Amino acid sequence: MGSYAPYEDFGNLPGKLFIVEGIDGSGKSTQLDLLRKWLASRGYCAYFSEWNSSPLVSETTKIGKAQRLLSPMTFSLIHTADFADRLERTIIPPLRAGAVVLADRYIYTAVARDAARGLDRDYVRRLYRFAPRPTAAFYFRVPLQEALHRILAGRPELKYYEAGMDLGLAEDPYTSFEVFQGRILAEYEQMVPEFGLSVINATLPIAEQQAQMRQLVEPHLKNVMRTPVMPHVEVLREEGLSGRYLAEMGGTD
Repeated sequence: MGSYAPYEDFGNLPGKLFIVEGIDGSGKSTQLDLLRKWLASRGYCAYFSEWNSSPLVSETTKIGKAQRLLSPMTFSLIHTADFADRLERTIIPPLRAGAVVLADRYIYTAVARDAARGLDRDYVRRLYRFAPRPTAAFYFRVPLQEALHRILAGRPELKYYEAGMDLGLAEDPYTSFEVFQGRILAEYEQMVPEFGLSVINATLPIAEQQAQMRQLVEPHLKNVMRTPVMPHVEVLREEGLSGRYLAEMGGTD
């Protein structure tokens, strides 16, 4: 790879950025949702950002997919615009405020998928060098056949671009999907040492995977923004409730 800074320096952002990565069927989204609920239960302010969710490019992407107009380069540039918009609106502001941001896929998704579509690896890495370094990046490693089983078991039909049919890998969409996901998996494995991704064995029980995530996340939560936790008495009083039960909890009428 070329010699360049892989991340943008945003200075001392008081918030924390935790991201999940992995091929389709790795269970990364489930684990991020469990982490979000755990953080919320402990009073932490946690914001969520999802890949390919910017309204800035959603209509363009929809039309391009419907008419099968998207080349690998067009796909790459649309995803870059999507990420740049989300970074400005939903990632950097909470980090500057001292909150937690949870990102369901980050720049590593683009690097893996764009390279799997044949774009130059160095070019794609340079394209996303405006991104801040995450506090922790979790890569959910799963064998290709296990991931395919999870995805295909509940999906009667694969979409054209999802299956990588635009690449001419195979005439059958399921075969094409397998080859495409295999390419993406290979790119992820290459990025593990390059970007220092924290590997989680995605074949372990869900609870065990979550325990590993929490163990790695917890040391970073010191001084992170938390919502004020009101005593039960104060909550009841705010709702206009009073009487014997409030007094028994330590309040007064």
